[in-house]
Amino acid sequence: MRCEEVYFETYGKAPEYMAFCPYRISPLGAHIDHQYGKINGLAIDQGIHIAYSPKHNGVVELKSLNFSKRAQFPVMSIPDKKVGDWADHLRGAAQQLGAKYPLRTGISAVIEGTLPIGGLSSSAAVIIAFLSALARVNGIRLGDWETILMAKAAENSYVGVNCGKLDQSCEVLCRKDQLLYLDCQDDSYSLIPKPDNMKPFDICVFFSGLERSLQNSQYNLRQDECKAAAYSLLAYAGLPYGKFQETRLRDVPHAVYERYGDRLPENFRKRARHFFTEFHRAEEGAEAWRKGDLDTYGRLVFESGLSSIENYECGCPELITLYHIMRETDGIYGGRFSGAGFKGCCMALVDPEKSEDVCRKVEEAYLKVYPELKGKYVGCICHSSDGVVLNV
Repeated sequence: MRCEEVYFETYGKAPEYMAFCPYRISPLGAHIDHQYGKINGLAIDQGIHIAYSPKHNGVVELKSLNFSKRAQFPVMSIPDKKVGDWADHLRGAAQQLGAKYPLRTGISAVIEGTLPIGGLSSSAAVIIAFLSALARVNGIRLGDWETILMAKAAENSYVGVNCGKLDQSCEVLCRKDQLLYLDCQDDSYSLIPKPDNMKPFDICVFFSGLERSLQNSQYNLRQDECKAAAYSLLAYAGLPYGKFQETRLRDVPHAVYERYGDRLPENFRKRARHFFTEFHRAEEGAEAWRKGDLDTYGRLVFESGLSSIENYECGCPELITLYHIMRETDGIYGGRFSGAGFKGCCMALVDPEKSEDVCRKVEEAYLKVYPELKGKYVGCICHSSDGVVLNV
């Protein structure tokens, strides 16, 4: 971690505070949080660090070790429209915080992500870490769900990414060795402890070498396709429906999907199939976790990855290659794309005794197909972690 050192080099003094927000993985529940489905999630012991101090002139001054351009903006006068750089996520966060609380104090900060960008919800992590820092210097105490919804709104309203609440919920609510099981319709959740009889596991993350931005992917289009499927199914069944933008596949009874799903255009039918099968996998996975059945849980994760490829139709060729390599590698219980699958990375639950061997074999197989990505591809062994600590 270099952000403290760079802060000192930049400002000639040590930062007064540090903030940290972990990245997350979601083994099950992929692509259905925005349709009010159910998800499984774990925070990991890598994430976003911010070294910062208050600036009493009300200016936010940010330097990132992952991007070259420094950002600066007044905390009491956020531009109405995004600028188009990496700091838009933080402008959106400051706008959300300022709409609810009076902001007078800015911060000088150096931000550092510990892993490459793409697939681990780095955007949500940097927003949450920044929110906790800006709230602290302004004497604001944020609650868990307040933080989750504020961070989500920053991406939805300011950045223009129609994400659900999966990322933010995992990064705030998760606890080490406990699986977050969240219903995105009513926000009810439980933390399911890792049972004593469950096999040990490491979390391996395999970065394709390609970074991605959801703003430039088909992420928002996929959501519209899901809504179109839901709207059509409700209409076929003669059920009431409201505004298109407020319609979700969770509104559709499973029996209606079973009866009318074949009427849908192929793309809409595939998106609906992914939702309903992934919803079931998230439920079945939570039960397998409770029982300590990691083999079943891993099988479900692999099935989730295949549905993301075949039904949700996300994943670039590189990530699809990684997925198939993982399926053929001994020592991996289960794996899939991490995040939306438009470039980024894959995650896997791995036998700890074989983790280093797994990382070596996956890298060798992947770079044999994509030798031009040598030096950009990264494999990393991680572990579960607590979510962000607020109000410290």
